[in-house]
Amino acid sequence: MNRLLIQDGLIVDTEWTRHADILVEDSKIVHIAAEIDPDTVPEGTEIIQAEGMCVLPGIIDAHTHFHLISRGTVTADSFEEGSRCAAFGGVTCVVDFADDDKKGNLAGCSEDRKKAMGKEMAVDFSLHQGVYSYREGLEEELLALKESGVKVIKMFTTYKNVGYLVENPEQIKKIFAMCKKLDLLVSVHCEDDATIQEIDKTYKGPYTPAAHAILRPSEAEARAIETVGTIALELEMPLYVVHLSSKAGLEKVRELRSKGLRIIVETTPHYLFLNKSKLEGEDGPLYVMTPPLRTQEDNDALQEAVLNGEVQIIATDHCSFTKKQKLSSNDCRTILPGIPGTEELLSLVYSFAANSGRIGIQQVVNMLSTAPAKAFGLYPQKGSIMIGADADLVIFDPDLVWTINEESTHSESGYTPYEGMEVIGKPIMTYLRGRMIMGDSMYLGISGNGEFVNQDQVGRVKTFMH
Repeated sequence: MNRLLIQDGLIVDTEWTRHADILVEDSKIVHIAAEIDPDTVPEGTEIIQAEGMCVLPGIIDAHTHFHLISRGTVTADSFEEGSRCAAFGGVTCVVDFADDDKKGNLAGCSEDRKKAMGKEMAVDFSLHQGVYSYREGLEEELLALKESGVKVIKMFTTYKNVGYLVENPEQIKKIFAMCKKLDLLVSVHCEDDATIQEIDKTYKGPYTPAAHAILRPSEAEARAIETVGTIALELEMPLYVVHLSSKAGLEKVRELRSKGLRIIVETTPHYLFLNKSKLEGEDGPLYVMTPPLRTQEDNDALQEAVLNGEVQIIATDHCSFTKKQKLSSNDCRTILPGIPGTEELLSLVYSFAANSGRIGIQQVVNMLSTAPAKAFGLYPQKGSIMIGADADLVIFDPDLVWTINEESTHSESGYTPYEGMEVIGKPIMTYLRGRMIMGDSMYLGISGNGEFVNQDQVGRVKTFMH
């Protein structure tokens, strides 16, 4: 039996913060106390001194795309390499993505993705399942998906050209109604395709990386949020908006909430801390993702929303391509969209919190661990430090100042979009179900040790939403 005793750390859970010891047996937390005498634990127990450190529940990156096959190529970070980035960032579980092949078998699509991930992942994982069309028998597909342990679907309001868009509002409403009936959470990538197509028809400028922000403006995001939010409001069901990127989108969220919509908002570090100036110059293609980077005004609005509690979850949308892949085109229509970010997530958000002086580490834990665990039905197995929970633990140095750069990060992309940013706070050790997967700057993850986590408690999402 594997046993671990972590002593003298500051344990940070969303519910409380206190100096205490944690005893782990095999994969679970079995005892938490102000002091656990090492003489009372069985011989052979590994003892970790965490004085001066914070002990956090494992971070959950609620939005990743590891080993994504796209546009005739594959992303730089495979399941194994994505797991390495995660471990160095204190991330012990990711919520990745399964495509809809439109062949009438959503559960089969998710099972294929689970099997592929299970062979190589070294951290735990769950899924959101894409739904790209309304069709006969879809409700039965959704029921089978739910029974397979996936209770979150993802829809798009754009990408008609690649077949992701359900264009008919009545069909969207029917899909939403099915999900309400089955208690499935609907998450949506919000950019209004008609707005984007109309702009493209009249646009006469060059298609440089900087044009990406013009061709997919914040108004498109706001209109899509209004469309799907109005449907969810009419059906009296919750909604999850992925990667909110703009002030205009935020204002639409506020408007819908004022009407009574229960809405979970996810944003990302790049929409908080990077702006469209990154799209200019030779390295512009490295910063192309969808939705595009916005203005400093948008950054400021989203940062304020985080501090005000209007944003529930910060995730990364980690979708990395190598420099060579990204720089192979300078046309924003063909540049491979996406950036790395899983490894940088915790340090970026903690630094922002520490520098703001308005929110503390408990709120950071909530946005990066507890809230995503609750939203995706993983809580309290994940996202908590309590007896019986998985021993996913991060020993975090809250005072360590370091610089994010290519040398200090581990993505196979070969770059970090946060190059040169000085941050405070860094994961020192990461434990997955009681086993160290990162420590002393060494990666110790084992490919295939990651497990799929069933989404059993999505209904509890109502307890923390606005």
